[in-house]
Amino acid sequence: MRDSTGLRRGARSNALWGSGSRGESRKNALWGSGKRANALWGRRGRGLVLLALAAFTLIVPLAAGAKSSGPGSGTFISPGLLEKGKQDPAHKLHVIIKSTGGTKDAIQKINGLGAVLRRPLSLIGAIAVDIPAGKLDSLSKQSGLTVTPDASVHVSGTVNYSTQIWPYESGNAFLWGSTFSPAPQAPTIAVVDSGIQANRSDFDSGSRVAGQVNMTSLSPNSAGDGRGHGTFVAGIAAGSAAGYAGAAPNAKILSIDVMDDTGTARTSDVIAACDWILSNRSTYNIRVANFSLHSGAKNHFYNDPLDAAVEKLWFNGVFVVAAAGNYGTASGPSGVLYAPGNDPFVMTVGAADLGSSFYRSDDTAAPWSAWGHTEDGFSKPDLGAAGRYLIGPVPQGSTLVSERPDHVVSPGYMELSGTSFAAPVVAGTAAQMLARHPGWTPDQVKGALMLTATSMSSAIPGSMGVGELNAYGAAIYGGTPPNPNLALRKYVSSSGTGGGLTFDAASWSAVVQSNASWADASWADASWATASWSAASWADASWAAASWADASWADASWAAASWADSASEDAAEGDASGSEPALSSDALKALQSSFGTKLP
Repeated sequence: MRDSTGLRRGARSNALWGSGSRGESRKNALWGSGKRANALWGRRGRGLVLLALAAFTLIVPLAAGAKSSGPGSGTFISPGLLEKGKQDPAHKLHVIIKSTGGTKDAIQKINGLGAVLRRPLSLIGAIAVDIPAGKLDSLSKQSGLTVTPDASVHVSGTVNYSTQIWPYESGNAFLWGSTFSPAPQAPTIAVVDSGIQANRSDFDSGSRVAGQVNMTSLSPNSAGDGRGHGTFVAGIAAGSAAGYAGAAPNAKILSIDVMDDTGTARTSDVIAACDWILSNRSTYNIRVANFSLHSGAKNHFYNDPLDAAVEKLWFNGVFVVAAAGNYGTASGPSGVLYAPGNDPFVMTVGAADLGSSFYRSDDTAAPWSAWGHTEDGFSKPDLGAAGRYLIGPVPQGSTLVSERPDHVVSPGYMELSGTSFAAPVVAGTAAQMLARHPGWTPDQVKGALMLTATSMSSAIPGSMGVGELNAYGAAIYGGTPPNPNLALRKYVSSSGTGGGLTFDAASWSAVVQSNASWADASWADASWATASWSAASWADASWAAASWADASWADASWAAASWADSASEDAAEGDASGSEPALSSDALKALQSSFGTKLP
């Protein structure tokens, strides 16, 4: 895997924004730190920029022939795909072909190339096909296409109170309601995963399961949830079983099965799930979608079809939560390099380790939780939530149980770790927020979550984004939340393929290359001053054309992995033995008895 930290390291005084003082000139809040630093290459000025350019001149020949131009120009083919075509022309590749002319145009342009159409992806004007690797060179001579791997995707009434710490420390427990003061009805959460075992007490014997949709094109795929991952995720988001209540125990769940029994999915199946959610969001009142998974191929968000699909949901009122990924290391930032967690619009969540006590002072980032910059310079994750040593429901016959029997804590329940399980904590929280603020947009939900996050003094700056989830504070926020995506929103228009709102990557890239302060608008709102991380200075990013325009998407160091169509599941689900800090019976009773006075 590519070490994307490269020239991006440097001391930061703040969890996301960089170092310096407010006395310095107005800086950009998103990208890095240092005087005239570059968002991708670090903070040490022109010397390192020149070094990066020198390194780039050495690696360009390795990617010769790849159509690696920036957004909006010609045809883009992931560099590794063309390399595979040269090495093994007969090899059948699973790819997604997106056309500026829409799905029909993409179909026309594969005529005569020996390609097999597997699925139209009208949501993003694309198709999923199998094509001989040697035919990609012919495809590259067409115009208006973006060709990326169809890569495997990883898996990243009265409430029965939880005996785990995380709902209390995060503040979710104080949103559950009680017999005499029930919580407002939360909207439906779409769980795009391996399916769920619906008929269990965690989901009120199936009465809160709004539907189960099967989008899986891989096998074996057992009925319900043969893997167990989706059931666990749904339980953390919205479970209601005795002792295992999730973040939003009264929310309905819409299960979309995209994974087989090994925890693997095709990117095209996940995109099809997005299309289904968009078409049925009003029927099922879907306001939140959880993606505890990530693509197996690195890409830039403006070229990635899965990013385009989740953006369609976001622009149409569905709050998207994505796991950051479990490929981080304790030695430094790994970058957040895969869709959909690399998308700047959506809420990307890292996994927090709650330490050895109920108090947040010893909370830190789980050592495998991915963090750092995306390929496009965005800092991720946006915030952290409990994701280590969580207990949740799984079918007893699932492959997770058979692979990790030592993690079973009682029949039908396991202890697991991963950003896959931190994400649904935030998804459930978002549902609780929308129950209280039904008029909020996804941008506003994200803004309130970031604004109210709690600083994590024991975590490496940046590893948990702006801080740790404060569910109660976010849900009862009384103002109009600021929009952290404000600067990006000006590049969202209705001129894209297939109608509806679409991000204009070409216009965005033209601006960021010439304007170092293009994102200032996102952070101009005075209300951000109440945030726990506001005391740190704004960061600075030059986005200079000389160091950004070419190297970031022509980099050959990730080409070898970009064509791969299979990958293994993230290993953090088998995290080393350990446990969440235990609550004493007296402490648990005190917390539970306090609910009635703490409801909004």
